[in-house]
Amino acid sequence: MKVAILGSGQVGRVLGSAFLKEGHLVMLGTRDVNKAEVKEWLLQNPGSSAGSFADCARFGEIIVLAVSGDIAAQVISSAGISNFDGKPVIDPTNPIDHTRPPVNGVLPFFTSGEESLMERLQKMLPGAKLVKAFNSVGSAYMYKPDFGGEKPTMFICGNDEAAKSTVKEILDSFGWETEDMGKAEAARPIESLCVLWCLPGFIRGQWAHAFRLLKK
Repeated sequence: MKVAILGSGQVGRVLGSAFLKEGHLVMLGTRDVNKAEVKEWLLQNPGSSAGSFADCARFGEIIVLAVSGDIAAQVISSAGISNFDGKPVIDPTNPIDHTRPPVNGVLPFFTSGEESLMERLQKMLPGAKLVKAFNSVGSAYMYKPDFGGEKPTMFICGNDEAAKSTVKEILDSFGWETEDMGKAEAARPIESLCVLWCLPGFIRGQWAHAFRLLKK
């Protein structure tokens, strides 16, 4: 597939490299293609490319919204809403309020429990097929996570079944077990997993972990 990664930060570069390793074509979307980290990533990932957010969104058959949650709407507008129409959009964003510090390790959100960031973005992109994924683990463990043979669980949700099936295939190839939690409203508890995932890091300096759902 042609994969558009909107965002050239750590998450975007990690996921971009992962898709390349799985044989996909990847373009990294960024405000500045001349940034040192973008140039370095391009050198380290032969066959990749970089461009504006709009160029990237037009390129992709599937789009990954790998940006901070507080600028996601701005990036979408810059990329051009029509460029998302009909496409699966993987949404790893979290609604972290960067204007306020964590309280005893608990990150503040700018959303309430009645609406997730993904729901807001889905309203902004009515023609796109958003799927929440990759929001509740650190970038170091997004691809081929190694937890002593235990496969961690990635919780996903979204309104389009075919898009979720596509994302499940990607997660399978990336080394994850997938649990489909249903429609877009499920992004509310899934996004809150980010807060839970970060707590051991803030209070104990422990960042090497992931979630797993145990079933009988």
